[in-house]
Amino acid sequence: MSIEDLYDDAARERIVAEPPKRVDAPVRLAFERDRARVVHAAASRRLAAKTQVVGPQTDDFVRNRLTHSLEVAQIARDLARALGTHPDIAETAALAHDLGHPPFGHNGERALAELSTDCGGFEGNAQTLRLLTRLESKTFDAHGRSVGLNLTRATLDACTKYPWLRSEATGPHGVHADGTPRVVVKFGVYDDDRPVFDWLRRGIEGRGRCLEAQVMDLADDVAYSVHDVEDGIVAGRLDLTRLDRDALWETVRSWYLPGIEDAALDAALADLRAVGSWPRSSYDGSRRSLAAIKNLTSDLIGRFCGSVQESTFAATGGEPLVRHRADLVVPTATEVEIGVLKGIAAHYVMQADDRVTLMEHQRTLVAELVEALWERGADALDPVFVSDWDDAADDAGRRRVVIDQVASLTDASAVTRHAALTRPSEN
Repeated sequence: MSIEDLYDDAARERIVAEPPKRVDAPVRLAFERDRARVVHAAASRRLAAKTQVVGPQTDDFVRNRLTHSLEVAQIARDLARALGTHPDIAETAALAHDLGHPPFGHNGERALAELSTDCGGFEGNAQTLRLLTRLESKTFDAHGRSVGLNLTRATLDACTKYPWLRSEATGPHGVHADGTPRVVVKFGVYDDDRPVFDWLRRGIEGRGRCLEAQVMDLADDVAYSVHDVEDGIVAGRLDLTRLDRDALWETVRSWYLPGIEDAALDAALADLRAVGSWPRSSYDGSRRSLAAIKNLTSDLIGRFCGSVQESTFAATGGEPLVRHRADLVVPTATEVEIGVLKGIAAHYVMQADDRVTLMEHQRTLVAELVEALWERGADALDPVFVSDWDDAADDAGRRRVVIDQVASLTDASAVTRHAALTRPSEN
């Protein structure tokens, strides 16, 4: 049985049925078409100018949301192939997983959440679903409503990291990958997007994530745990040969692994240091040093994904690893090692005083931009959002349009738009 045979017609169904392509066009399967649509989406291009950990204009080497998404997609595709699940679905989910991020990443998300309490809140993953099923321009239904990219049910399900409503979310705890504290509850769908959510979750009981979504989530976790360390090394903010163990373990516990004992963290760090490519000398900016870091990154990704693959196969006993038929198994030792790497980046990069001050300024900018757009109304919106404003039934609907507009901006365009709308008039 081929991998395609494991996905039924319901998994391939789209919100709006599409006729077959021209007979002379290249033949692409349903999930391959989904991937192409996300790659070509305007929201994907905007990721190139959105913050990952260090701002995209800081250095030519450090990652932005687009390069991070490409790396997550590669990890997800390789892991999916190894597990026997559909690589195109997992890769597409990985490519899409950060599309809903507003300018300034989770910091901007926090600001928008505080400003949208009366219109359904804001959450990056819920915004991703909104982009894929409404805001991106590709297909319209018989009533003239946008259905976004019109992706298949299986792909949209894989893109849903938190398959529940805001009202069903639990309280925030811990921190995000970029180090900002979690003050936003995690959910995957806004109330006014409930119809499409019900459609994509048809036949699924409870809040369980499909296997492809779990692969995407793990790939994201693995990618930022190793790549944030890599970026921190190259930026001169940390040195793996000179780690302050006591302070580091305090950060790991307060941010990622509460209650874990020193002995478990010591063992995890010892195992990481035993990896053959772990550096024995400080980074000096040479080509050889860069190559050494890349080798370490590759080895760690292989280490983490290999352990998950082995544990998942052992737990499933050969069952088909697709959709809701199985769950990913992440060994505790792997979780701790990933937590240690996250802690290293958090302690040496994300807690820096200059970054904390910048983040406060960013939140103020977002808040002022939202209020300026709200006061100006349709005249200050991009043309694509004007019809949404005009069609909104009430102030809550119009407030949502303003939030959608701001969320669509890049870091740089948010700064530019803020300056244009808030600077004193010259007249």
